[in-house]
Amino acid sequence: MLVSTKAYARAGLVGNPSDGYFGKTISFIIRNYCANVTLFETPELTIEPNERDHSVFGSIDALARDVRQFGYYGGIRLLKASVKRFYEYCTKNNLPLHGRNFTLRYTSNIPPQVGMAGSSAIITACWRALIEFYGVEIPKHLLPSLVLSVENDELKIPAGLQDRVIQGYEGVVFMDFNRASVEKLGHGIYEELDPALLPNVYVAFTTRLSEGTEVFHNDIRGRWNRGEREIVSAMYQWANLAQRVRDMLIEGRGKEIGPLLNENFDLRRRLFKLSKGNIDMVEAARDCGASAKFTGSGGAIVGTYDDDAMFEKLKATLEPLSVVVIKPQIL
Repeated sequence: MLVSTKAYARAGLVGNPSDGYFGKTISFIIRNYCANVTLFETPELTIEPNERDHSVFGSIDALARDVRQFGYYGGIRLLKASVKRFYEYCTKNNLPLHGRNFTLRYTSNIPPQVGMAGSSAIITACWRALIEFYGVEIPKHLLPSLVLSVENDELKIPAGLQDRVIQGYEGVVFMDFNRASVEKLGHGIYEELDPALLPNVYVAFTTRLSEGTEVFHNDIRGRWNRGEREIVSAMYQWANLAQRVRDMLIEGRGKEIGPLLNENFDLRRRLFKLSKGNIDMVEAARDCGASAKFTGSGGAIVGTYDDDAMFEKLKATLEPLSVVVIKPQIL
């Protein structure tokens, strides 16, 4: 038996980073890039290393370059933690598992360290492969929380539900993570939106920053836990922006959302210390007439543009800065 599954990169269109703080967001999938997991039956359970997991280098410079690009850990820990969590979930919920073993291998072309959810894509693809191999059923709305538990509980990686929801549902999703739903049900309220409601959107990401997650959001969790008024208020503002964009899309006013995306980033910039490279990327895109904000925590941006002439201007302006500009494939 051979199982092959995928999960795609994603962009947080608006509302982030409120998803981890009982906020609201809208995200869409980026089918231009994906993580693939292949599972096939073998006598022993084996998880094969990818090129991101190797420990042999041609020089000290090559080692340093590899760590800057991929970090100190590759994908094997993500797969091992996923298998363990899957087994525990099935055992707890009396889902019978056959006794056959398998080999897991993965590949990914999702740009690393730029906030496009490469790690959660590997985990999501792994869960899909395990579900198919063992023939179990897991409700669609529960899968994102299970994927998140791999990172939060098994690997102690701070993360929110947004990435896992959009990678589980795909397309475009409005997510309401209100406290009552999350704490009572373990998940938010997810509304799938018609991708045709979106205006022209682009995604751009750096090939050289590796500055990623703002040193994990400038201790935003600690500031939230301490009840800092400025941070709590910002979370409400980001959630409100997501709600307003959702309503505008439903009303057929998608071409008007650009200023709200800009507002999302401008609030972040006022509160957090951002790197010059990330700020330069946003400002360069805005100088072209486009809107711009982070897709995640830095390294990649998303925004709206008017027409093909503006898109070509974005490419001409950003590519000399070592920034790749794409039209995301959502469907």
